[in-house]
Amino acid sequence: MSADSPMWFKSSYSSGEGGECVEVAAHPAAIHIRDSKLPAAHLTVRPSTWASFLQVAQVHAR
Repeated sequence: MSADSPMWFKSSYSSGEGGECVEVAAHPAAIHIRDSKLPAAHLTVRPSTWASFLQVAQVHAR
């Protein structure tokens, strides 16, 4: 793994038994999001976009 390779983290809600997991890798200028079953494909958004998404998700999770 090179220094430029993203460090992927699974959700704390993942069971660790495989299956459907969302993984996120944060960099200062970008947030990468992928499905653990399809690691070659990922979505990249700006940190401000990710922060907005998390705010909306938190409101709807209540």
